[in-house]
Amino acid sequence: MQGTTLQDTILQVADIQKYYGSPGSLTKAVDHVSFSVAKGEFLGIMGASGSGKTTLLNCISTVDHVTSGHIYVEGNDITSLRGGQLADFRGRKLGFIFQDLNLLDTLTAEENISLSLSIAGVKPLQIRARVAQIAEALRITETLSKYPYQMSGGQQQRVAAARAMVKEPAIVLADEPTGALDTHSSRMLLDLLSELNGRLAATILMVTHDPFSASYCSRILFLKDGRLFHELNRGDNSRKAFFARILEVVSVLGGEPNDLV
Repeated sequence: MQGTTLQDTILQVADIQKYYGSPGSLTKAVDHVSFSVAKGEFLGIMGASGSGKTTLLNCISTVDHVTSGHIYVEGNDITSLRGGQLADFRGRKLGFIFQDLNLLDTLTAEENISLSLSIAGVKPLQIRARVAQIAEALRITETLSKYPYQMSGGQQQRVAAARAMVKEPAIVLADEPTGALDTHSSRMLLDLLSELNGRLAATILMVTHDPFSASYCSRILFLKDGRLFHELNRGDNSRKAFFARILEVVSVLGGEPNDLV
């Protein structure tokens, strides 16, 4: 394992492969990838188009099945789950930060946040307590009675983050979360992810094409042709210094930062 110990490992990816196509014409989207993520870590995944980073995330989120290898979340092999077990795992252990937030317009902030708990059969008193707790932590208590159209962009982001965190997931997954946002909104979302990681100790795995977004992470894995190409740890570096190091790796990967998608 890289970067963690057995005691604090939340996610372990063990020699996974994901192939597409027929035996005579295989595409190796993910090719013998192994790494692990520690509790409370903010990990970024970067790579050029076709590098396999989205496929890797899909395998971790159980949207896709690995061809071989194993993925463990809190020590449990999720590659062996099927059907209802998969749905239960996603509902309990994964939080998602979507690019378009995906808030339901007909529900208040409180109802949006509590929906997954209701579906999971959590008792109403417990739901109210957990929603109140996460709303206070993210400073959106006064927003709970509002509908999405009544909220600012920043409030909507915090409600979406509260929805992801209220289940107390093992890991939060973010796929290109700033891809469709303007500069101001992107900065707010990245600051929010840093807040979730720092104040709430959320374990976050973010796929991004953007070196600026990646500079918010504590560690970055770079993929090339389905394989791990390089790893960067931020350590004690400032975000500005880390950003410069990321750009150096991007240039070696071959392509301008904006070409990484």
